[in-house]
Amino acid sequence: MRIGIAGAAGYTAGELIRILIGHPGAELRYIQSESHQGLPVYKVHQDLLYSRLVFSDIDFSDIDVLFLCMGHGVSGKFLNVHPIPANVKIIDLGNDFRLEKESNGFIYGLPELSREEIRKGRYVANPGCFATAIELASIGRLPEEITVVGITGSTGAGQKPTADTHFSNRCNNLSNYKIFTHQHLDEIRETLVRAGAKGFPDLAFVPVRGCHTRGILVNTVIRTDITIEGITALYKAYYNTHPFVYVSDEPLYLKQVVNTNYCYIHISKQGEQMLITSVIDNLLKGASGQAVQNMNLLFGLEETTGLRLKANYF
Repeated sequence: MRIGIAGAAGYTAGELIRILIGHPGAELRYIQSESHQGLPVYKVHQDLLYSRLVFSDIDFSDIDVLFLCMGHGVSGKFLNVHPIPANVKIIDLGNDFRLEKESNGFIYGLPELSREEIRKGRYVANPGCFATAIELASIGRLPEEITVVGITGSTGAGQKPTADTHFSNRCNNLSNYKIFTHQHLDEIRETLVRAGAKGFPDLAFVPVRGCHTRGILVNTVIRTDITIEGITALYKAYYNTHPFVYVSDEPLYLKQVVNTNYCYIHISKQGEQMLITSVIDNLLKGASGQAVQNMNLLFGLEETTGLRLKANYF
């Protein structure tokens, strides 16, 4: 597969390049960044010092798939300016096409819900990172009321530092942000309805800025009278055919999934209160890894191709 990446200077694009370099079915033809045109890719992604890749314009007639790794709200503008040949598949890692009313032919790319649709599709809107972790924790049960507290690493805020995301503020620190108003809420609600929920769930979400660099831990609380054994069996049955989601009988740690495309889920219960914990790497299963997973499905490859990555546990 001949590949072009647009907007390739950020964290998600860097991770995408690293995965695709080792993907047996991928050929990186074009890596585009308006601000770094003509420079070696390692000038931005410095661990790729061994690579001969150079930032360049994209010849859209010479690719099979285009990844859009741009800021939210930019992908649609880019496609309006750059007509893409009908044979080229597109995977957008931004939020421009995730909602049904704005989808414009894009399929919402959560493989654990829409695998067969993705396989038959042409355009995929990659889910958001928090959305992925919350949806995977919820679609096995489809509760009507959900309370979620999720903590994310600093890479989730993008490469450009701000007063709230700069290392000197975030290190050894925790803070809430976008309480009950996070931009992923609408796509989460739509996804749960698509999965079979009765109407939009009552979802209270408190995101937390963590003092680590990457990884998301989400705690989802619902009320249910189903036994812990029954709930666990439901989740294990649902995810039995999905290679990147594992329901654990043991408590989870974030480092178990960092640098992998896995989502691990653990369930505990006290009385009618049930806690569903999910952990993902925000840059991989929450972004670039899931994008490659979607590419594999679009082109009829084994879903796990190029994605058997080792966790950075130590």
